Amino acid sequence: MKLVTSEQMRSIDRQAIEERGIPGVVLMENAGRAVADAADEMLGEIDAFARAAVVCGRGNNGGDGFVATRHLANRGWDVDVYLLASSDDLTGDAATNCRIAQQMGLPIVENPEPEELEAALDSADLIIDAILGTGLSGEVEGIARAAIEAINESPASVLAVDMPSGVSSDSGAVLGEAVRADRTLTFGLPKVGHYCYPGRDCCGEIEVVDISLPWDLLTDQALTTNLTEAMDAWLMLPYRRPEMHKGEAGRLLIVAGSAGMSGAAALAGLAAMRAGAGLVTLAVPESINDILEVKCTEVMTLPLPETPQRSLASAAAEGILAFAENCDAVALGPGLSQATETRQLLRDLIEQIPLPLVVDADGLNACVGATEMLTGRSAPTVITPHPGELSRLIGLPVPDIQADRVGVARQAAEDLGCVTVLKGAGTVTAAPDGQLWVNPTGNPGMASGGVGDVLTGVIAALLAGEADGLDAAVSGVFYHGLAGDLAAESCGERSLIASDLLEQLPDAFLTLE
Repeated sequence: MKLVTSEQMRSIDRQAIEERGIPGVVLMENAGRAVADAADEMLGEIDAFARAAVVCGRGNNGGDGFVATRHLANRGWDVDVYLLASSDDLTGDAATNCRIAQQMGLPIVENPEPEELEAALDSADLIIDAILGTGLSGEVEGIARAAIEAINESPASVLAVDMPSGVSSDSGAVLGEAVRADRTLTFGLPKVGHYCYPGRDCCGEIEVVDISLPWDLLTDQALTTNLTEAMDAWLMLPYRRPEMHKGEAGRLLIVAGSAGMSGAAALAGLAAMRAGAGLVTLAVPESINDILEVKCTEVMTLPLPETPQRSLASAAAEGILAFAENCDAVALGPGLSQATETRQLLRDLIEQIPLPLVVDADGLNACVGATEMLTGRSAPTVITPHPGELSRLIGLPVPDIQADRVGVARQAAEDLGCVTVLKGAGTVTAAPDGQLWVNPTGNPGMASGGVGDVLTGVIAALLAGEADGLDAAVSGVFYHGLAGDLAAESCGERSLIASDLLEQLPDAFLTLE
C-alpha cells in the first residue's frame, strides 16, 4: 500500500475534484460518514447512553467532524461540537457542513474557553479529534494546543480524524503536543507519519477508509513510499522450484566473528539457514572455528588466519575471495571487531567481491570515511545500519536522522548507491532509485543484542536465493519483524532474545505461506 505526504494527498484530492469532477463536498461527506460509523461502533462498545464530544478546527478536518456529528445525531447519540474558531472564519466545504449542522439545531460551541472545553471533555465518553488532521505545518500553539492537552487529560476514548492533531503527516514527528488516540481513521491512503515514530505511537489502531477517490490516483507509480504488507513480503520471496537441490537454493558465505563475538556469527548463519539458504558457510578466525562447529550443526565453517586479537587478519582475504567464487552472495560484518587489520581486510573485500553483498555492523564501521567503496560497487549491495552506524557513515547526527527517517534513508540510498535498511522502530528500506518501504512488523523487545545479526542472515539468504537487493531487504525485514512479534507473544517483549527469533522464523514464513 502506498504511503503519502500531506502534499501528495492534497494533490490526489485536487485531481479528483478538478480533473475527475468529484465535488469536494462529496468527498467530505464520505469521510465524515466513515468517522460517524467508527464513532458509532466505539460508542456502542461503551454504553447505550454514551456521550460524544467533537472538537473541530477551521479547516477540512473540522468539516469532516461536522459531517460525523450530523450522522451521529441522526442515529440518536448525544453529541456536542466545540469549534476552535468562529463559524464566520470557515470557508468552502467546511463552512457548508457547519451551516448544515447549525440549521439542524446541533449544539455548537464556538471559541470555547479552555476551562469550559476541559470540563466538557472530562465528562465525555468519546472524543473525536477533528482539529488539524494533515493540515499541520508548524508547531501547535494557542487554543489548538490547549485543546490537545485537554483531550489527552480526559479519560475518554479518542478517535482521530485522518491524523492525530499535532503529528506531522510527513515524518511522524510530534510538533509541540499531539493527541494520543485510541483509533485513527484516515482517508484514501495512509500517511507517512502514521507509521513513523513517535507519530505511530499516537495513532492507536489505524484504519484506512475508501471515500471514493479514483483508484488509479491511489496506485500511481509516481508515489514511491510504500507500507510493506504481508502479500508484498510473500511475493518478494525467491521462488523455490519443486526440483531444486541445495546448491540451487542459494550458496551463502558469511564473513563474521571474533574472540568474544562468536555468537554474532552463529546467529547470522543459523538465521540464513532458517530463511531458506541451501548452503551456508561461516568464514571465521581459526581459533573460534571449533566453537562455531559446536554452535551450528547445519552451517559449515571456513577457518582463516587471524590477528593477535583473534579477529580476521589481512591474510584471510585470499581464502575468502577463492571460496566466494562458488557462492551466490556474501554477508560481511557480524561480530568482526574493529581491529585495524580487520578493518583493512573488510575494505579490500567490499571492493573486490563481485557478488551481491550484505554489509552490516563492523563491515559498516570499516566504510566510515571511505564510502566510495560502496558507491563504486557494480553488484547489488544492501547495507543495514542502525541510526548510530548511519550517522557515522554519512556524518549526520542521530537526532537529525531520527527526526526524518524516511527522508534520510532515501537520500542515503541515493548517495551511497546501496539498498539502505535503516533499522529501528518502523524500519525503513530505501533503494537508490527512490523507492522506499516502511515496515510495520516488530516490537520493542527486539532492542536486544544479536537481533541485527539475525536480520543480516535472513536478508543474505534471500539475496543468495536470487531475490534482488530491494526485494531481499524488504521481505527480510518484514519476516524478521514478524518472527519478533511471534516471539513476543510466546515469551513477552521483556524476555525476548535473538535466538527466540531463530525459533520463530519458521512460523513467520509458514504464517504467510
